[in-house]
Amino acid sequence: MIMRPGQPLLLPASPLFIWGSLLVALLINMLVNMAFLGRAPWGPDVLALTLVFWSVHQPQRVSVGAAFVFGLAMDVHHTALLGQHALAYTVLGFMAVSIHRRLLWFPVPTQAVHVLPIFVVAQLLVMAVRLLSGDGFAGWPVLVAPLLTAALWPVASLLLLAPQRRAHDPDDNRPL
Repeated sequence: MIMRPGQPLLLPASPLFIWGSLLVALLINMLVNMAFLGRAPWGPDVLALTLVFWSVHQPQRVSVGAAFVFGLAMDVHHTALLGQHALAYTVLGFMAVSIHRRLLWFPVPTQAVHVLPIFVVAQLLVMAVRLLSGDGFAGWPVLVAPLLTAALWPVASLLLLAPQRRAHDPDDNRPL
């Protein structure tokens, strides 16, 4: 892959770090949901953000299957209709994998704008499944959640790519 000028050469991502970060994101989602005594409709979905991030950066390791499993875990945690988050996260994973080559050519703030529609589609899917199952409309603050999730994209990029930016063993013969 041809890199943009000024883009640093990254070390390979550790599978242990990738899956550990996904588990930490799942735990953060669970803790935030318990702290608000139920899901705050405007709260960002950290797990969806992490799934999209790793689906874009490591599509061979994190893809639609992982998104489905984490979606089922969120359904069980929310005691929601089984498959509601699994469907949304699966669509998230598919859309992220489908744009991963193009997305990496943009700077990080522009990437946040490009992933915003993915988060909006996932939120609309969750709302549609809730409405079809007879649950009430959660209100308009639900539409703030994708905006906050996309606004966290630069923070996720900074945190999740930090271990890959660490200095390897530089010497005079290998300046990279």
